[in-house]
Amino acid sequence: MSRQIKIGNLTLGGGAPIRVQSMTNTDTMDTRATVEQALRMVEAGSELVRITAPDVKAAENLGRIKEDLLRRGCEVPLVADIHFNPKAAEVAATLVEKVRVNPGNYTDRNTGKLDFTEQEYNDELQRIGERMSTLIDICKRHRTAMRIGTNHGSLSERIMSRYGNSPEGMALSAIEFAEVCRQQDFHNLVFSMKASNVKVMVDSTRLFVQKMKTLGMDYPIHLGVTEAGDGLQGRLKSAAGIGALLLDGIGDTIRVSLTEDPEKEMPVAYDILQAVGARITQPEYIACPSCGRTQYDIQKALQEIKAKTRHLVGVKIGVMGCIVNGPGEMADADYGYVGSGRGKITLYKGREVVKRDIDQKDAVEELVRLIETDRKSH
Repeated sequence: MSRQIKIGNLTLGGGAPIRVQSMTNTDTMDTRATVEQALRMVEAGSELVRITAPDVKAAENLGRIKEDLLRRGCEVPLVADIHFNPKAAEVAATLVEKVRVNPGNYTDRNTGKLDFTEQEYNDELQRIGERMSTLIDICKRHRTAMRIGTNHGSLSERIMSRYGNSPEGMALSAIEFAEVCRQQDFHNLVFSMKASNVKVMVDSTRLFVQKMKTLGMDYPIHLGVTEAGDGLQGRLKSAAGIGALLLDGIGDTIRVSLTEDPEKEMPVAYDILQAVGARITQPEYIACPSCGRTQYDIQKALQEIKAKTRHLVGVKIGVMGCIVNGPGEMADADYGYVGSGRGKITLYKGREVVKRDIDQKDAVEELVRLIETDRKSH
């Protein structure tokens, strides 16, 4: 389990719920558009809102965005997304609850150097510490969290010279920054290993967590498949990468990156969390695909059951075609709706039969009545 940190009033890691976040795509200097989009994101379930700050002026405007959100009664923590501009990070860290920096953008770049001696390699590491010290001091004073976000494809030339554009290079780049922060006694940290390639994202994150454990570190992890795309492909790539790591027990906050309006990311994120059992926000339906043994309209029944039970957060309902495999395969369901003959349904509570051979036209209402009676009695 990771350590727990605070991002404003929000707890992250250490057994807290896995947090869902997204990022605005408006012009940060357009205060009204950014605030309105942030409010839509929060309404959809975003618990942190990330906003790009490409320069000092944009970083300064984060303060106005924060003030406007507070006036509207929205206290969501804001995260400044920083690339290339340490000064913007320093300004933002005084105004918002968290800053995100990329190790590859905080080091010497575009020198054209392909080979580093051991001394040159270590000299640049020392310069990283010196450059980071001002930001770290500001974060300490303002209790601002920091995410060290390593991206595949934006590693420093120094890391590339030794490890290439690899999961190992990504993990070691982040470990270097973790060591810099630890040496300066700053631990309000989150780390991420992001890539558009699902395997690279998963491998680099697992490797980073292993290396952290070896070094006695336990910082929270942010998960996301970057540039996943849109539609079904974006959702599947995100589910594959984020879900695999959540099932490993890795991950404290997630962002689903879709080329769509940001508020559309939150339902996908909650669906992923629900699917792996990491955060339950809706009912769960265990439903078989049906086969020739099914003697009722299971597709129609499932849709009716979902429509009438969608408010029952955490309840598991099995909708099965027949009694051959149904009762066994829905064994961990709270309630079961199982075909038992032509147009006939048997209802279960757990593994216990409650009512046999109900006409299909009445069975959905009988199931809902059973569940509601149980809930009232508890």
